[in-house]
Amino acid sequence: MNSMATTTTTDASGKFQKPDLIPMSQTPDYHPEITVAGPPHDGLHFWQFMIAGSIAGMVEHMAMFPIDTVKTQMQALGSCPLKSAGLSQAIQSILKSEGPAGFYRGIAAMGLGAGPAHAVYFSVYEACKKRFSAGNPNNPVAHAASGVFATVASDAVFTPMDMVKQRLQLSSSPYKGVLDCVKQVLRDEGIRAFYASYKTTVVMNAPYTAVHFSTYEAAKRGLMEVSPEHASDERWVVHATAGAAAGASAALITTPLDVVKTQLQCQGVCGCDRFTSSSIGDVLRTIVKKDGYSGLMRGWIPRMLFHAPAAAICWSTYEAAKSFFQDGNTSQSNSRVT
Repeated sequence: MNSMATTTTTDASGKFQKPDLIPMSQTPDYHPEITVAGPPHDGLHFWQFMIAGSIAGMVEHMAMFPIDTVKTQMQALGSCPLKSAGLSQAIQSILKSEGPAGFYRGIAAMGLGAGPAHAVYFSVYEACKKRFSAGNPNNPVAHAASGVFATVASDAVFTPMDMVKQRLQLSSSPYKGVLDCVKQVLRDEGIRAFYASYKTTVVMNAPYTAVHFSTYEAAKRGLMEVSPEHASDERWVVHATAGAAAGASAALITTPLDVVKTQLQCQGVCGCDRFTSSSIGDVLRTIVKKDGYSGLMRGWIPRMLFHAPAAAICWSTYEAAKSFFQDGNTSQSNSRVT
């Protein structure tokens, strides 16, 4: 049987061999020299996350800056001359002393800090979310952990300008502008003053961001499940609503630490107390001693009024920018294929 099989195979191979057919090398259908690796995550490159985040941060903080000014003055109230803690009284005080322009003191510092900080914020978040999610896009622990890593990195960029911004926001601020404030602080207090509140900021923003991102992702998923036929079409209303819920809840929870941060950044200015150390515990005890426990929640209303719409603006702008880049990447990929 083996010999017959061998003979048959040999005959068959010989029968189908054509001496006039010359083997030719085939030209490949692809061009390896122009093959480009696809975007790493969510259809975007790392630099596109940075640009989208930077745009979102700038739009968010510029739009909501007047409310942030009111919040800052209310939180510095325990030490500074302004006597009324009510929201309407704080607004009237700013209008009376400085006019409408008083709501925008320090906006240049915000512009200089918000763009780079949010570029770092969102790009680190997306990179960590990809790594921590382990293929599960609905993992709330991954979202929370990614948010914490993002805020530690972005706060290192934003804290110096945030300090300048808050000092300029104070009523009767002694500084003429961003550059004047930077020069005077460097001369009188040294470079450490720019980071006096960094530890407090991170301690505040870590839980804020963990609550914020996990709430946002969960709210977005829940809203999309209400209308599953639109699951692939994440409209701006979904991002705005989920962002507002996330911003408001996270802002309320972390208000006491925000009060500590404001007082550390504004110490020694327009009559504010100066603290012997930047210890969070020491500042908390000072606030409670002077204003009671209610002092720890000072400014919570404007803080929520700031963060709810700010987060709605930020997330909807960020997702819109991502969609713009995703469409561009898809078009570019299709043009390569054709």
